[in-house]
Amino acid sequence: MTIALAFNVQKFSTEDGPGIRTTVFLKGCPLHCPWCHNPEGLSPTPELVWYDVRCIGARDCLQACPENALRLTPEGMRIDRERCTVCGACATACPAAALEVIGRLWTAEDLLQELLKDQVFYETSGGGVTFSGGEPLLQADFLAQVLPRCKEAGLHVAVDTCGVYPWERYERLLPWIDLVLYDLKMMDPVRHRAATGASNEVILENTRRLAALGVPLWIRTPVIPDYTDDLENIRAIARFIRAALPTVERWDLLAYTNLGRPKYHRLDRPYDLEDAPLLTRQEMEAVWQTAVAVVPAARWSGATRQKRSTGKEATMRDREGNIHELFADRPKAE
Repeated sequence: MTIALAFNVQKFSTEDGPGIRTTVFLKGCPLHCPWCHNPEGLSPTPELVWYDVRCIGARDCLQACPENALRLTPEGMRIDRERCTVCGACATACPAAALEVIGRLWTAEDLLQELLKDQVFYETSGGGVTFSGGEPLLQADFLAQVLPRCKEAGLHVAVDTCGVYPWERYERLLPWIDLVLYDLKMMDPVRHRAATGASNEVILENTRRLAALGVPLWIRTPVIPDYTDDLENIRAIARFIRAALPTVERWDLLAYTNLGRPKYHRLDRPYDLEDAPLLTRQEMEAVWQTAVAVVPAARWSGATRQKRSTGKEATMRDREGNIHELFADRPKAE
């Protein structure tokens, strides 16, 4: 029996496929995209984090740590990651849950039972379950156990992947997949390797094969300042989608978010985009206009910054355009 390591089982998700869904974020990813907003999903092993806003200074954790790997300073908790074995004793001892081990083990049957708790919401909204990450195909053996159980239970199954693994790993799982959310970041192979650590050749070939087999696809492109946001890159992706991917149902252009910044700090990792601003509404509109001219299924969402006489104001667009007074309406492709 294969066990999975997940860092989140997110209920009532509306961004990872149609309807109301539960998204299972599996731990571990072979890429190292500098803009990743879920850095806790990069490592395939459990990790310890400390939340400053929860800490009450009880110091029970210091006494509980068998490796003496914790030190509470005026600047905050310091974790000696060379000594820490992520045993979880400190997290158990903390009365305020300020320390947390990221990564929980699941069996296929236990996870299925968790997913089925919200089956009524899936059925009434046209939703289901999505396996994301990290990169879920890193734990393909587990998926081969849990996906058939999901389908037997009548659940709609989506998989969110970067597409970097050999084709055989995807082909093995296709009988139990209804939808693939597929990342296309950059078309230039040299730039792609420089940014992510891997060429995009296998990625592009895998998506061609999925489309040739008739697999429904939602393409996702993170729009990242100085990495993927140039219009020529967007045009190149659009041309590829139009020429090679007839099964694409939608193309999501996802505005850069800096919400991952504090996660890097908690993990004691550098964040290359520490000072990168959000894109402006006008910049995202230009990206969308470039994309939708070639692929009518293109749409964009995410937080933006907007310059006004009163300064910078955050705005937000959701996928459906159902937004509040302070936010901007989005033109939709027909």
